[in-house]
Amino acid sequence: MLKPLPRRFYSRSPEIVARALLGKLLIRDLQGERLTARITEVEAYLGLIDPASHAARGLTTSNAILFGPSGHVYVYFIYGMYYCLNVASHLPGEAGGVLIRALDPIDGLETMADLRSLPHNAKPKLLTGGPGRLCQALDITRNNSNGLDVTSPTSAIQIADDGHHPTEILTTPRIGISKAADRPLRFLIGETAKAKRSASRP
Repeated sequence: MLKPLPRRFYSRSPEIVARALLGKLLIRDLQGERLTARITEVEAYLGLIDPASHAARGLTTSNAILFGPSGHVYVYFIYGMYYCLNVASHLPGEAGGVLIRALDPIDGLETMADLRSLPHNAKPKLLTGGPGRLCQALDITRNNSNGLDVTSPTSAIQIADDGHHPTEILTTPRIGISKAADRPLRFLIGETAKAKRSASRP
């Protein structure tokens, strides 16, 4: 069985951690079933110096995880309907995190489809191709996941390295935000970007 990445992996700049997370396995233990998917798209949020980060306004009860020990899950709710999965990632004494934006599902696709209310033959992009979709597919909410320690072998959410290395990593500005939107802090696997372009063609 794969061991979760250690805390020191996340105790670096969010920008470094974000790139390093590409290709890693996100493992969700859901009532004894292991749902597994490969991380294909992420965004880095740099804490107090980043206007787009939830940590930019300073320490509060809702964002405290971003200021605490690295390697813990931070889940927030947007648009009154979607959850977003982040992992606290920062240097000691600082704050920040990485948003997981997309996954390539590997194991447990039928359960993911059921959780997304989709047919079992639904395309992977429809299952986990977006931060809201992947949280639905893995049954990740603020109530059941916020604060989980992804470095613990007993955690219901873990991130592990199976030796896969992306052949191409693309860097772009972050999307879906209004502040500091021009910063090149979105990272995605090249093959994923090509697939998105192909899917958008008529």
